[in-house]
This record gives sequence, C-alpha cells and structure tokens, in this order.
Amino acid sequence: MSKISTRFRIPTPVFFVVAIALIAYFIPRETSISYDETEGRPWRYGLITAPFDFPVYKNEVQLESERDSVLREFRPYYSRDKEKAERSVTLFQNDAKATEVSSEYSYYVRNKMREIYSVGIISLTEFDKIAAESNTKQLYLVDDNNIATIYNVSVFYTTKTAYEKLIQDAPGGLDEQTLQSLNLNNYLFENIILNNELSKKAKEELLMRVPFAEGNVLAGQKIIDRGEIVTAKTIHILNSLQKITEQREGSGTRQNWMIAGDVVLITFLIGSFMAYLIFFRPREYSDRRNVLFMLSMVVLFCLLTSLFVKLGLNVYIIPFAIATIMVRTFIDSRTAMFSHTVTILIASLAVPFPQEFLMLQIPVGFVCIFSLKGLSERSQLIKASFYILVAYALVYVGVVLAFKGEPKQIDPLMFLYFGINFVFLMFAYLLVYICEKVFGFISGVSMVELSNINKPLLQKLSEVAPGTFQHSMQVSNLAAAVAVRIGANAPLVRTGALYHDIGKMSNPAYFTENQAPGMNPHDGLPYKESARIIINHVSEGVKIAKKYGLPQQIIEFIETHHGKGKVKYFYNMYKNENPDEVINDSDFSYPGPNPFSKETAILMMADTVEAASRSLSQYTEQSISDLVEKLIDSQMSDGLLRNSPITFKDIEIAKGIFKEKLKTMYHSRIVYPELNEKAKLSQQEQAEKNAENG
Repeated sequence: MSKISTRFRIPTPVFFVVAIALIAYFIPRETSISYDETEGRPWRYGLITAPFDFPVYKNEVQLESERDSVLREFRPYYSRDKEKAERSVTLFQNDAKATEVSSEYSYYVRNKMREIYSVGIISLTEFDKIAAESNTKQLYLVDDNNIATIYNVSVFYTTKTAYEKLIQDAPGGLDEQTLQSLNLNNYLFENIILNNELSKKAKEELLMRVPFAEGNVLAGQKIIDRGEIVTAKTIHILNSLQKITEQREGSGTRQNWMIAGDVVLITFLIGSFMAYLIFFRPREYSDRRNVLFMLSMVVLFCLLTSLFVKLGLNVYIIPFAIATIMVRTFIDSRTAMFSHTVTILIASLAVPFPQEFLMLQIPVGFVCIFSLKGLSERSQLIKASFYILVAYALVYVGVVLAFKGEPKQIDPLMFLYFGINFVFLMFAYLLVYICEKVFGFISGVSMVELSNINKPLLQKLSEVAPGTFQHSMQVSNLAAAVAVRIGANAPLVRTGALYHDIGKMSNPAYFTENQAPGMNPHDGLPYKESARIIINHVSEGVKIAKKYGLPQQIIEFIETHHGKGKVKYFYNMYKNENPDEVINDSDFSYPGPNPFSKETAILMMADTVEAASRSLSQYTEQSISDLVEKLIDSQMSDGLLRNSPITFKDIEIAKGIFKEKLKTMYHSRIVYPELNEKAKLSQQEQAEKNAENG
C-alpha cells in the first residue's frame, strides 16, 4: 500500500474536496413530510415540530363545499343595452312601412316593445341559471351612473315571455293572427347583458371570504411524537406542512441558498477535520492511505443516512459506531472521537429530528471509545457492541423522560431498531479484517496475536534457530522500551522485532548466535560468499513472511532492519587482505531500503546494539556506553537513518535506554559466601538441640 501511495501523488486536500462534494450532492434537501402515516396507528418516527409558522389548510372537499355555499349568495351583474332596444324598434318600424302594416298595429307594437325593453329582456339560459342556482334568484342591474340595483330575475322578460306579452296585451280591436303574421320574434333581442367584469370581481370577493386555512401552527409547536396515535387532524396538519414547505422550496432562489448553506456547513465540518489532522495528527495527514480510510468512513455513513431518510427508513438502524470502531482500531481514540462527531453533525443535517439524533449518537460514540480503551483482543469488539446497545437504550429513555416527562412516551419499537443496530455492530469483527486487507492496515489486535510466541512461525524459529529467537526477544524488549519513550508505535515495533530475523531459519548455523563453540561454517569460505549468505537472510525473511501471510508493515521491518548498510566484518576482512583492489560495495551491502519510519529506525538501532553487545569481553558501564555511542553514531554517519522522521533528541533518548537496559541484562550476579568450618559445626549442634527439644 505504501508503494501505491507513492506512485499516485494525489494532493491530500483533494480527498477532502471530493468528500465535501459527494456529501453535499447526495444529502437530502427536502424538508417536506414524506412519512407513511396511517390514521389510527402509532407514529413510528421521531418528534415532529413546526419549523416555522404555517397555516393549517382545509382539505379540497371542505374547501369546495364552503365555496359552493358562499356562491349560492352570488348575484351576477347585468347592464341594460338601450341602443339595442332602439335599434329593434326602428327595425320594426321600417319593416312595417315597407310591408304597409296598418298604423294601428304598428303603433301598438312600437309602444309595447318600448315598454318591454324598458323592463328588459334577458337570455332564457341565464334566466333559468339564476332561478335554479341562486338562493336569492336576484341579480344586480347597473344603470348609466354605475349604480347597481337589485332585481328579482322574475321581473325580466325572456324572448318567449316578451312575445307572449305582445300578443296577450293587444287591444280587442287588433286581430291576434295578424299580429302573429308580423313575425315579432325577429325584433325581440336580449338587452339585459351580463357584465362579465363586475360579475367576476363580485364572485372573487365572495370566494375570498372563504379562508384557505382553519388555524395556524406556530414555529416550535409539537405536531406529533413517536408512539402517539395518528389522527385525521394530525394527517391534516402534516399535509399542510408538506404543502407550505413545497411552496417555500418552489423558489429557485431559495433552493440555491439552501444548497449554499449545506455546502458551507459541510465544508466547515470536513475542513475542521482536516485542520485537526494537520495540527494534531500530521503523521496521519501525510499518509494518504490513512486520510482515504478516515474520509471513506465519514462519507459512507453520511450517504447511508441520506439514503435511509429518502427511503423513509429509521436511521437508528445504521451502526454509526462501526466507523468509530474502525478509526479507533487503526488510528487512535481521539481521532476516532473527532471523526465520529463530524459524521454525526453532518448526518444531522439530513434527519428530520436532529436534536434527538445528536443527543443519542454523540454519547454512544463516547461509550464506544471508552469501551475500546487498550484494544488488544477481538473479544473486546463484541463486548463493545453490548455496551453500545445498553448505551442506546439508556440514553433514549433519558431523552424521552427529559423532553417529554412521560414514561408512556417511550416507544418499544425503538428498542427493536437498537437491536438491529447491535446485530450490524457484530460484523465489526469481520470489517476489521477486511480493512486490514483493503487498506494494508495492521490493528493492535492483530499485533497482539502476531506477537504470541506460540504462533507457528515463531515456534519454528525457536526450534530451528534458538539463538536468533532469543536475540529477537531481546531486541523486541529494547525497541518497545524506546518506542514508548519517544511516542512511536510500541506494539508495532515489538511485533516487527520478533519477526525481523526469520530469514536466518534458512541457514541458522551461519549466524553467530546459533553456533556451537568452535564450530563456524564460515571458516574456509570466501568473504564474498559469507557476506552473500548473511545478506540473503533479508530476502529469505521476506519470502517466509509472505508465505505465512504476514502484514506488509511487518515485512517492512524485515526489509529495513539493516537498511543499505554493509556486512562490516567480512567487508573489513576482505579490504584488509586486498588493500589495493577496488571493491564493489554492493557485494557486501544489504539491499535496503533504509528505515523510513520511527519504528523501523528504532528496530535497526536495537538490533545492532543487542547483537554487538554479545561480543563484549567485559560488561562495564563504560564499555556498554561506548558500544552504544559508537554503533548508533556509525549508523548516522553512514546515512542509514536519514529517511526516517526520528529526531536527534529521539536518538539520544534511545541511546540512554539502550545503555540502561544492557546494563540490567549483563549485570554481574552477587557471589554468595560459603560457611566456614566453625559456622558449620555451630549450625549442626543447634540442629541437634532443636531435635532434642522437639
């Protein structure tokens, strides 16, 4: 994984920008109520409060009924068309002259038409409509001065009743058949004309008297809470909230501002996480693998929250603690808590009940971190899952009692959701293993397991190369002590030290710690051949490690514990015997690479110091101090520690620890004095006396 990260040099801030874009794109912005509510059933979701003041709209049936009731009082507006009446009379008069109608008939018809038109003729269709639909059966007639007068529709004529009026009111001297032959229908037109503008305005004013709403809900007012029975009124209020919310969100400008607000909040939270890593965890920030892993956890659970909200599923099923467990396992507790807080704050932007969500999830995160303190066994993950389940239940009960003050408001269904969450948490054990393989991590649990000397590979090392095994144990102790003091990963360097020399199992007898006195297989071998055998234990160790499936982090200790240093014993011997020959340094040099972390640098120093200390003829404070100073200074001058982030101060601390540990390991034992003859005789006499007394 480290090789991949060096090949693709993507700037670390790019990962944070991508995370912001993904979360901002998928986070739901619909604040409307989209729950599946059923009348008479308990409310399955969280507390719903009014986000703003809004009216409770009447339903369509009720609104239509009230509108119909008001419209029964509607009186249309009409105007009298005087010109049409005059044109009609004139038309008859002209036709009567042309057809030589007698003056008696012509005079009667003209006067009667003027009388009828003075009252007014209305359309038969409108006459019937007003008479049937209006309770009042009245209309407004507007005169020339725009003064409206109420008339009963029955006072007006239709073309039919006007014709009948003309025939029926004829004087006795006029023949009815002669009147009918004049085709009087051709001169009767509607002069009471509907005034559309005034009628429309009057109708709108009436409809405005019917309010769309039947009350208001104030911002912050409770609408419904989990466990309460859904009523028709509740559904009515929720539908009103949905309607007004959709209206508010219908504005493109408002939608754009909402998007901008989401982006600002998400950017601030992700940016805060980035700043935390830069200032407090620079080592993790510089490792793109770690950054990608942590951001993946944040983004994954934010997107899961968005998906659950969109689908109307309960978000408490989502095992947010898994992300916290993963970060705690592979990074550290503080970073896990920070990433958990950022994840929960972003997720709260998507849920419809953010206050309850935050009150539940943040304390559970604390419990998760506390329960994994000193993580060294996989069984702790199972225990943590139980603690988290209990924490969810207790905190939920506390939230309900604190905010509602009624135990009956506790929803039993919530405990089912917590149980499902618990089942998902049980898969954290498997996810730890998956993350180790995908991201190339090694967890503290894995290191504890690998450092067990009963592991098959370490058992084999102790049998095949017992001296090397003891050397590895001593190096492990030295390196771990230094790592603790300078803030390095002590479990990692301890585990790496146990495996760093496993390559010596291929040719154990060629290494001093495994040789019996007087037996050295290097005798008679060319120096280059001996150097090749010694150097090969690195490549052989890598092969064995891969065969046994050791993590890459452990293999890195095998590769770097000699760096690119020389096998100095054989190099110096060869150079002394061939002073004039130009030596190819690669024949006597390890392949490397040089240590590139604090941990690998510590192991190199500890390995060299422990191995060389065995060759001291006298174990005095001065001899041990001189040896440690000489060896580590030589490594520094050869540039073997140049690529590691270890400081001069760290190196001085390491030197001090090596000296103290070696003095303890090689201190002279106290020689116990023997009893002289007089003391022995006195002791024997005392024993006999005790026997007699007994």
